[in-house]
Amino acid sequence: MSITLCLDFGNTRRKAAVFNEGNLVKRLSLENEIPEIQLLIREYQPSYSILSSVVNHSADIETLLTENSKFHLLGHQTKLPFTTPVSKPSTIGADRLAISAAAVHLYPEQNNLAIGLGTCVTYNFINKDHAFLGGAISPGVEMRFKAMNHFTAKLPLVGADWNIPLIGYDTLTNLTAGVIKGMAMEVDGFINEYQQRFGNFNVLLTGGDIRFLASHIKNKIFADPDLIFKGLYAISVVNNN
Repeated sequence: MSITLCLDFGNTRRKAAVFNEGNLVKRLSLENEIPEIQLLIREYQPSYSILSSVVNHSADIETLLTENSKFHLLGHQTKLPFTTPVSKPSTIGADRLAISAAAVHLYPEQNNLAIGLGTCVTYNFINKDHAFLGGAISPGVEMRFKAMNHFTAKLPLVGADWNIPLIGYDTLTNLTAGVIKGMAMEVDGFINEYQQRFGNFNVLLTGGDIRFLASHIKNKIFADPDLIFKGLYAISVVNNN
């Protein structure tokens, strides 16, 4: 039995997942990283661990994982199941590498567009030859709401919702419709542009804001909230074979 502990430290949330021989058996959000990671280690005794981090996390976390498993920190020198023929591969975020790895793992030798709906929206295109071509980055849901509140005198800060009208009838519904419908149209617009250039490809959608956006996107998508963990597991396997 081989247990792998996968950790994803994003700008908004810290999350963990446990894989048993490739099967996802547990996922959770982390509030106090070190004590909760210690509990996971005691319970599951992982053979391997991998961390994707886009924040300045504590070095003690890496020490803890190194002492209790074969640890890998995801970065630009990581062995990947795809190539990165972009101008500066060292600048590709760990989260983008992970969801791109998941796309290649799930749909090998196919064109894939992996979209991450996190603090920022990331568009990541990997062609059928397993080459990461790049993509785009735009503000995420929470960032858009905060920007309208911060840069205006009277617009309130509101939260996201999936059940919104096309035509807002008060300030709250105008703001939510503008952000959610606007983002869905942005996603559909990118997909349509890519289709004109590349033809058929898979669209994989992941991230915490799936619940707000997935139902508003008109193109065919594969929505998977665990995509980043599946990518981290695939990368761990590549780096431990």
